[in-house]
Amino acid sequence: MKWILWIFLALAAVVIVVLVIGWLLPKDHVATRVGRYRQPPEKIWVAITDVDGMPSWREGLKGVKRLPDRNGLPVHVESTGAGDLEMQTEEMTPPRKLVNRIANTNLPFGGTWTFEIAPAADGATLRITENGYVTNPVFRFVSRFVLGYTGEIEKYLRSLSEKFGETPQIGE
Repeated sequence: MKWILWIFLALAAVVIVVLVIGWLLPKDHVATRVGRYRQPPEKIWVAITDVDGMPSWREGLKGVKRLPDRNGLPVHVESTGAGDLEMQTEEMTPPRKLVNRIANTNLPFGGTWTFEIAPAADGATLRITENGYVTNPVFRFVSRFVLGYTGEIEKYLRSLSEKFGETPQIGE
């Protein structure tokens, strides 16, 4: 019977440590990664703005539903294994810059993804910058130490490489 108590105390200690570390971490974070492609900027722009075509190449994206535009800019819902995310476009400057914001207000996280496309000698680069926040201290701990702030960005850039039949080249 003592060993059950010890297991319970150990688990409680782990939970307390995770909570304390989560509370000490900042709510806001910025994460950036760059993908390099042998495609012209215009082709990358078409891929990242063709919302209806994304489920065919984006890893983890099960489906997309378009919503009415807001302020003349597109809005859609992305269905993923983690649930539905409403994405609102805040800025579109073809073929160079796209800014999308998570519009759900009931989530313990949110923020923007800024996509910046720049020409390169052999194609183009795509820089994705996440300006995010995580309100729940447990999710803050998990996003920082388990998932990593750049995990979803890297998955997106890898998926885009595979769409073009290229080997992923991802850096900072």
